[in-house]
Amino acid sequence: MKAFLLILVAVIIVALVITGLMFGSVYNGLVSKEEGVSGAWAQVENVYQRRADLVPNLVETVKGYAAHEKETLQSVIDARSRIGKIDTSSKIISSPDMLAKFQDAQTQLSSAIGRLLVVVERYPDLKASQNFLALQNQLEGTENRITVERRRFNEAAQDYNAFRRQFPNYVVANMAGFRNKAYFQADQDARTVPQVKF
Repeated sequence: MKAFLLILVAVIIVALVITGLMFGSVYNGLVSKEEGVSGAWAQVENVYQRRADLVPNLVETVKGYAAHEKETLQSVIDARSRIGKIDTSSKIISSPDMLAKFQDAQTQLSSAIGRLLVVVERYPDLKASQNFLALQNQLEGTENRITVERRRFNEAAQDYNAFRRQFPNYVVANMAGFRNKAYFQADQDARTVPQVKF
């Protein structure tokens, strides 16, 4: 009987050790993947900040040539200002609503910049200005970086979410408070096929 109790205690201890090691391994994996999502989010913020930093220079350059385009210039300034008021802390990547609000504000800024670039077409001297051309090239490069970093963020969020949903990871994630991460979504306008007419 004594031997049976010793074996039972040993089995229970081994089972607890294995369970603890498994829990620790899954927990560490979740932490690592969550940090990957946070790092990807930091890069998204970085390239959006680069764009936000370029906007005042672009506005000032256009302002010198197109003083009577005040409404268009103001819409760019206002859109940039709205973005600055959005909380982009790490909470945003776990909240689809907060991320959608951020994405909407960025879309409004993109739209305002697009209208500003249309205005530029009316000013040949501005289009030929080296300062404007340099800013326009930097802005174009930044838009490409935004696309790349948003894709990388979505990939990191997808990797984390898939790992989190696997068994037994799901159990550990729920016990430890790990939540799904939100994704960047395509704008509603992106789903509309453009009409080309000649």
